[in-house]
Amino acid sequence: MPYSMNPYQGCEHGCIYCYARNTHEYWGYSAGLDFERKILFKRNVAKLLEDKLKSKNWKAQNIMLSGNTDCYQPIEKKLELTREILLVLLKYQHPVSIITKNALILRDLDILEKLAKLNLVHVSISITSLEEETRIILEPRTASIPKRLKTVQTLSQYGIPVNVMMAPIIPAINSHEIFNLVKKVSELGAVSAAYTMVRLNGAIGEIFTNWVLKTLPDRASKILHQIENCHQGQLNDSRFGKRMRGDGIIADQVALQFRLAKKKFLANSSLPPLDYSLYDKRKNPQLKLF
Repeated sequence: MPYSMNPYQGCEHGCIYCYARNTHEYWGYSAGLDFERKILFKRNVAKLLEDKLKSKNWKAQNIMLSGNTDCYQPIEKKLELTREILLVLLKYQHPVSIITKNALILRDLDILEKLAKLNLVHVSISITSLEEETRIILEPRTASIPKRLKTVQTLSQYGIPVNVMMAPIIPAINSHEIFNLVKKVSELGAVSAAYTMVRLNGAIGEIFTNWVLKTLPDRASKILHQIENCHQGQLNDSRFGKRMRGDGIIADQVALQFRLAKKKFLANSSLPPLDYSLYDKRKNPQLKLF
């Protein structure tokens, strides 16, 4: 993904495994409760985006909302910064990809539908588990699993291409759900699915370890050891190309299961290509002559 745009820093969702927790330390806050309670936002984010899109040197490239924290977390309902961004992107006919685990995205169906008709949007819905009990302990303030599944279905019905992210897969917590999850979302209209393996970088290693020892004491040792098995004996792996997939026996088993699940349930579907030409034509009307 060439560019990531984040209207918010910090996230109210409170997902215990979130790799973005560490970025809060750059602002002088903790990766723990501060990350969930002290939410920073860019009030003029839409204007900054428009200034960039109006720049003569800008060429259309995919912009991801959001690579760090969820652009549809609860504060978005009040501030509507993500909606403002989408309106700018629609105005300039510029492609965008969105990833979220919040059903609030359905508020913006009017814009997303218009973007989709121009092949300008992909949406990824993050669904870590089909089990609500697992969702509650891992992602305490996110949309429920039924709401997320309904979001996949609704977006698909409106012609908006949906990818489902099983992110992260955590051994001994949700790694057994791969087939059922891919099957379910394919039935609801998703055209693609992907995953990442959990990696506990920086302060998240200690935060997650303390959490799993308290929340799942009977399985804590197994979970931690299996995570380490995926990252050369560590809870984190920073190697490019390996950090999001891992390696070793368990990571290979997960990769095989996911590959088989996609072959069985999503063999003949994929995200359509985004159209990068519309922005250039709008920006340079003379291109329409060719």
